[in-house]
Amino acid sequence: MAEVVLYHHSQGLTDGVKAFADELRQAGHTVHTPDLYEGNTYATLEEGMDYARATGFGVVAERGVQAAQSLPSNVVYAGFSLGVVPAQQLAQTRPGATGALFYYSCLPVEEFGTWPDGVPVQVHGMDEDPFFTEEGGDLDAARALVAANENAELFLYPGKEHLFADSSLPGYDESAAKLVLERTLAFLA
Repeated sequence: MAEVVLYHHSQGLTDGVKAFADELRQAGHTVHTPDLYEGNTYATLEEGMDYARATGFGVVAERGVQAAQSLPSNVVYAGFSLGVVPAQQLAQTRPGATGALFYYSCLPVEEFGTWPDGVPVQVHGMDEDPFFTEEGGDLDAARALVAANENAELFLYPGKEHLFADSSLPGYDESAAKLVLERTLAFLA
């Protein structure tokens, strides 16, 4: 069974993120869910992003990096949207990563150097999500990561929701979320 560090998205450590982590735990995995927002959750993406801006994106990411320091090095780093930042940074820079799971986001690999040899990765996003497909270049970064690494997979789901696998939010897409969970569990097996 895998040990996973799962970082929440910009609305905080929501009940939907906790429920996703619980699904992984029920499958026998050890899952850590660091709270990068110090207990705060937000009703909207905009409110959560305002918190991250006010706190500082670098501070939020550093909280994620620090949260992993007490854990073994052989973990899978996973992140939802904003949580991809510390997950990807650690997957690329902390020796021993056994995998990476990026939901709704992907940064250019060059942001943190190079992709480590032999570390598998999955990227999941909706094919019409403007945050994933247009604004930040996440889809382009994911495609480049997949093209350059034989252990990389990109999964696109029909729709335009951003946080579609969070069961506590209005944009939840049950059928897509089930498929994300299936693919995640297969990856961790």
